[in-house]
Amino acid sequence: MQRRHFSLAAATAATSLAWGLSPAIAQPAVPQEGKQYRRLSKPAPTDVPAGKVEVVEFFWYSCPHCHAFEPVFAAWKAKAPENVVVRRVPVAFNSSFVPQQKLFYTLQAMDNFDAMHAQAFHAIHVERNRLATDDAIFAWVGKQGVDVAKFKEIYNSFNVASQVRKATALQQAYDVEGVPSIGVAGRYYTDGPMAGSMPNVLLVVDYLIAQSTK
Repeated sequence: MQRRHFSLAAATAATSLAWGLSPAIAQPAVPQEGKQYRRLSKPAPTDVPAGKVEVVEFFWYSCPHCHAFEPVFAAWKAKAPENVVVRRVPVAFNSSFVPQQKLFYTLQAMDNFDAMHAQAFHAIHVERNRLATDDAIFAWVGKQGVDVAKFKEIYNSFNVASQVRKATALQQAYDVEGVPSIGVAGRYYTDGPMAGSMPNVLLVVDYLIAQSTK
């Protein structure tokens, strides 16, 4: 989804290139700066020890392309090199995105995150539950067997609010154009339209990880 288009219909149109709905862009043997990825003019903050490379996936639960990319990214994450630290960061192109940012960070603070993260995508894209408001989210988590009182306490906590602010600041530091997209080492940014497809994005990311360790 591109940040200038906020409806799901517009999001689908804006990122169709990333999923091969237009002629694929040939992926060169070596990704080219300014074409398949861009270097940030000012480094973005990272939160990893020396010798580690941070990879950040920017996503939005309501983005259909993020939903499709999630299992692919999860499989890549599971096989990432030991020196790579992978983070998911929920974006906010406007204030209506904030409840889902808070949903992500609340789920992350609770048990069984991986399953609940996948279920949130499923609820929105398969069950057609938008999960766009606090009340809708509370009603949904109650049906998942989650302790709603505990969930609300975390959801409304200072810690989650702080994580939301940091997520939005990082999104701005990388100048995120749309989702899904990926930042590497606080220095590089790539996405589907730049790389030609989301599978190509991961090839570009592998290349940028190698560049970041030289």
